[in-house]
Amino acid sequence: MQNQSEGAALKEVDVSSHIPMLLAAAEALPNRASIEQYLDQLTAAEARGYFLPDEDEGLRELYSHYLALRLSLLECVSEVSGGTLSVKGTDNLSEFIVAYAAACLLMRAGNFIVEMATEHPIVMAKLDEPELRFGLEAKIFTRIYQSLTSRKRWWGFFEATRYYEAHRAEVVALKSDAVLGPVVELLLAEEAMVSARRRDFLKTRLAYRIHSFIRRNHSGLRKTMFQMLKLSGSAVAELKQPFVKPLGVGKRVTSEVRVRLLEFLEPGDVLIMRHDDAMSNLFLPGFWPHAAFYIGTNTQRAELGVPADSEIGESICFLEAKKDGVKLRPAEDTLQVDSFTVLRPRIPDAERAEAVSRGLTHAGKLYDFIFDFAAADRLACTELVYRSYHSVGPVAFELQAHAGRPCLSAEDLLNQAVGGGWFEPVLIYGVAKQDWVAGAEAREILQQSFASEFQVRGSDEDQG
Repeated sequence: MQNQSEGAALKEVDVSSHIPMLLAAAEALPNRASIEQYLDQLTAAEARGYFLPDEDEGLRELYSHYLALRLSLLECVSEVSGGTLSVKGTDNLSEFIVAYAAACLLMRAGNFIVEMATEHPIVMAKLDEPELRFGLEAKIFTRIYQSLTSRKRWWGFFEATRYYEAHRAEVVALKSDAVLGPVVELLLAEEAMVSARRRDFLKTRLAYRIHSFIRRNHSGLRKTMFQMLKLSGSAVAELKQPFVKPLGVGKRVTSEVRVRLLEFLEPGDVLIMRHDDAMSNLFLPGFWPHAAFYIGTNTQRAELGVPADSEIGESICFLEAKKDGVKLRPAEDTLQVDSFTVLRPRIPDAERAEAVSRGLTHAGKLYDFIFDFAAADRLACTELVYRSYHSVGPVAFELQAHAGRPCLSAEDLLNQAVGGGWFEPVLIYGVAKQDWVAGAEAREILQQSFASEFQVRGSDEDQG
């Protein structure tokens, strides 16, 4: 296609170089059959009102795969057609065939994603959610939905469709062509879809306008609520309860205790902690309100099989979600507490390495002040542990309703982690007038410290 743009001739396009990608994309783009394995998960997610972490990851992988294919097809259309489906200025049928085939695939796949999302609103919300680990920005789905209902884009596509229909006999005559034949077969297979989409355009555009109105209003409310909770949450986190501690008395976990604890901890350990005088204790359920994830030093992670990261300093050994976000932190930051218990995973090293690696991918996210465990772009402290460990080996946390919202409090985490046998409490400090207690006794003290639901028993090994 010798395309013309403002009178300037564009360079000739090598059509054959695009055809392998085009044919591969046609086979790989999502359809009902290819996502059959996800349909049961969607039904289950809708029933509970949120995705489990492994379901979340699977949906994002599928979506990322689609977006990568979509980008390749868009590049094909742009390079072959000069950025437009208009046929003005071209007399090269082979180039038109390739560009138009790519546009048909884009239309088919885009409509499939939109239909799946509109059939399952929980999917629609998830696809608009940002997730930097997968390179997903916020509102990508809404932009795709909008492009499918753009009058300008549809006019260009219909113009190209009319050209195809006017030259259909010439196109069909190329079915036996060694290079273009497979692309012609692809176009013939897409004819029914193009015809149906042309009839459905007005209905699709109306549906998008409704979606856009609802999203703008819901997003505005969510942002307002989040900012209010962020401001109040940040303030509460800074406040201390009066009369709980004498003025000037520091944390019971001293620097000496921190040194001893660091010699005890292993990568993958989960710490559940408490500040005696934190004002936030008034608003969080139970005795134990906070969690942190010990990822270990670079040396420890390398020994476990997790690739070392030279950008993480050797003193950085915790991953923790606090009001300033999900951050890699040194011990003196995380361990400014009065009490803690250490939960050690009872799983093979390879699975511990998987959990640590998964946890590291969440570093840098914002803190979730509204405890929305259905969304993964902002994480609360226990949600970091939840998304790091859920579905690793036998671990399978179940969210609980708190103030009408499914989430996982620190004590929910304790009950399920210990009660399920996935973790063992191997150490407790600063509880029941005890300092450092390790081994089987730690489990007993922990069991008595809150409304526990697990049974007291000795650990398989006395971990001192």
